[in-house]
Amino acid sequence: MSNPGPSKRQKLSIADSGLELPWVEKFRPRSLNDVVGNEDTIDRLKAMARDGNMTHMIISGSPGIGKTTSVHCLAHELLGDCYNEAVLELNASDERGIDVVRGRIKTFAQKKVLLPPGRQKIVILDEADSMTPGAQQALRRTMEIYANTTRFAFCCNLSNKIIEPLQSRCAILRFGRLTDQQILKRLMQIIKIQNVEYSEDGLSALLFSAEGDMRQAINNLQSTVNGFGFVNGESVFKIVDSPHPVVIREMLGALKKGDLDASLDKMDELWTKGYSAIDLVTTMFRVVKTFDDLNDHEKLMYFKEIGFTHMRVLEGVNSKLQVSGLLSRLAAL
Repeated sequence: MSNPGPSKRQKLSIADSGLELPWVEKFRPRSLNDVVGNEDTIDRLKAMARDGNMTHMIISGSPGIGKTTSVHCLAHELLGDCYNEAVLELNASDERGIDVVRGRIKTFAQKKVLLPPGRQKIVILDEADSMTPGAQQALRRTMEIYANTTRFAFCCNLSNKIIEPLQSRCAILRFGRLTDQQILKRLMQIIKIQNVEYSEDGLSALLFSAEGDMRQAINNLQSTVNGFGFVNGESVFKIVDSPHPVVIREMLGALKKGDLDASLDKMDELWTKGYSAIDLVTTMFRVVKTFDDLNDHEKLMYFKEIGFTHMRVLEGVNSKLQVSGLLSRLAAL
């Protein structure tokens, strides 16, 4: 993003109100040029903005990578000053059963709004994969009847949760997770604007904990600044409440040397701090990906054992014994 922050006028209005917006809102992109990552998909949206003709679309991908924001940016560029009247957004906090489709959405589609020539009203359905099948079925006819005046954008994590008849009526755009470099560039822009004091291990901790989720990274940055004033690795991991990867790395290093007892001691240390089996197993998986002491074959074997343990933990066997058994199997490898 070339300009992550709000305009001068927006900054003045924030200062005048005496309120500090959450940074994830304060630095939310206002145009498609400001959106980070997924360049190919954003280029398709820019083409729609240039042509002035938005198709029905399904945008799928992981949370926090800019799906809903991109649709809002497209709506701003298409509708201009008419945005407030010509956009209806429903998200997961709204009731979105069949009654809402027959009521609010159909009423909005019928509403007459003065729009720029050749433009349509836009309905944004966030977390669309949580809509009931009945509501999705009811949308089929609404989309056909009002296609000339209203276009639909479905934002979801899994596009296969959208019924086939709706998928066939929409262009499907897929968003991928953001790279560490893309997230770091945006964080540095925010850090500069907000005059944040930080260390290099603090930035690494933010990137590690975000896992490609821009929203998570910005929220963790603000929470760390508000809680500790200085962004370093230790404070970030206290905020996100996950095991410190350095300790996990030491635990795996002991296994690599064949010292199971030392590895179990490290695990006991983390367990005593209140971390659960799922916390330990998921952090182990992320650390193994970047663990240089293991060759590719060994990493695959580690992933296999961690994966089986993860599956058992998710099935409800969330005990210390599961993690101890995992470490013993890894030591045997």
